Amino acid sequence: MIKADKFFTENINEILQNGYWDENSRPKYADGVEAKSKFITQVFEKYDISKNEFPITTLRNTAIKTGIKEILWIYQQQSNSLDVAREMGINWWDEWDIGNTTIGHRYGYTVNKYNLMNELLKGLANNPFGRRHILNLYQYADLSETNGLYPCAYETLWSARKVDDDIYLDVTLVQRSSDYLMANYINKTQYVALMLMVCSHLGYKPGIFCHFVQNLHIYDRHFEAVNELLAKEPLEVQPIIKLVGNKPFNEVTVDDFIIENTDKISKIKSKLELAI
Repeated sequence: MIKADKFFTENINEILQNGYWDENSRPKYADGVEAKSKFITQVFEKYDISKNEFPITTLRNTAIKTGIKEILWIYQQQSNSLDVAREMGINWWDEWDIGNTTIGHRYGYTVNKYNLMNELLKGLANNPFGRRHILNLYQYADLSETNGLYPCAYETLWSARKVDDDIYLDVTLVQRSSDYLMANYINKTQYVALMLMVCSHLGYKPGIFCHFVQNLHIYDRHFEAVNELLAKEPLEVQPIIKLVGNKPFNEVTVDDFIIENTDKISKIKSKLELAI
């Protein structure tokens, strides 16, 4: 069993057996009913991308290319516009329109306001072994200016290390909250894609990708899907994400990414309702 499937089944079982039910939930389903969830805290996963350990489960399909498009929207386009997102083929943010066809002062808005991506690239180029390479989207000044969903995947930490003549880049993604069945593996794969884009820009090699989630949860209307997933046999194949060529960060497109070994991964049949 590949590492991603092992983590997936272990974490699902941990939530089922030892998780806690939340109280006074903020999210609701489309019918207005409170979306309750069962959760565990402080979940950590580690993958060595240099050894082809990718955080892609074979137990269900993952919208990898759409996730990459979202990364381009946030960090390359540096946009919070839903019009721009839709033009790029991203529609899953529509429910968080604050009324002006944006998601508020969130994500790409914050990246642009503080020049975060350019500062990261410059810092990693000029001082790769520094210990201050951090992107943080959880800026309270921005969050207080408008309505909108607070960032879930909100921080990345970047570290370089030299192995022989090569510089390897290690990345840690930090999330305050993660809907395990709906979005967790999308978040993992899209931030691996961001890692590959930065490596392409700098001429570095991708190293270790880590993912920390403070609150990992399964919503109450997702438990039928959980049972379906646990009954499935994982595939004996390691899905892979590749970025073709070495391009500057702002020239990378979604078509530059190649996804391998995912053609036999099936969709789950159970309905997954979005908690808004």
